[in-house]
Amino acid sequence: MPRAGLDPASVTEAAATLVDEIGFAQLSMGLVAERLGVRTPSLYKHVTSQADLAHRIAVLAATELGDAIRDATQGRVGGDALAAAAQAMRTYVREHPGRYAALNSARPDGPDDPFVPASARALDSLSAVLRGYHLDPAQEIHALRMLRSTLHGFATLEVTGGFQHDTDVDDSFIWMITFIDRGLRAATATPGPAAPTR
Repeated sequence: MPRAGLDPASVTEAAATLVDEIGFAQLSMGLVAERLGVRTPSLYKHVTSQADLAHRIAVLAATELGDAIRDATQGRVGGDALAAAAQAMRTYVREHPGRYAALNSARPDGPDDPFVPASARALDSLSAVLRGYHLDPAQEIHALRMLRSTLHGFATLEVTGGFQHDTDVDDSFIWMITFIDRGLRAATATPGPAAPTR
């Protein structure tokens, strides 16, 4: 019989909390079972494998990150929305490094995979921020990729201790967001390359 109170969601949440503490690479079914106070075989009543559990963590992280960006940018436009979205993502990565690592290691397993709509949340929220700049449609995908990769790079370097210089990291973050904002404003009036074919 499955332990009372345990279900796939509670096992996933416990595992997500664990990887935030020890790192996603250290995830194991044994450690999750120990955290929950059950024997390892009991977990397989709720998740099918460690890979399944890791994927569930990724879905959880994608949902949480998308919601965080959406909530932070509600009612904001332009540079204000950009700064709020960037800070929301930065904060999420700092507070949930293991979950974020799981998110970045996941790949969709078919069109019905819950990871597909979950991962679209954050992208949709970032796209909404960019729509406030009224970019040429041909530039939107380029702007989204730029914004996503820049925020990912900064947050990941920060959480892994990649910034070694004495200059305040918060100052660098503000400088980066200001720079992106200026670039997006300038791009608004500049015709872009043809939209890529899909």
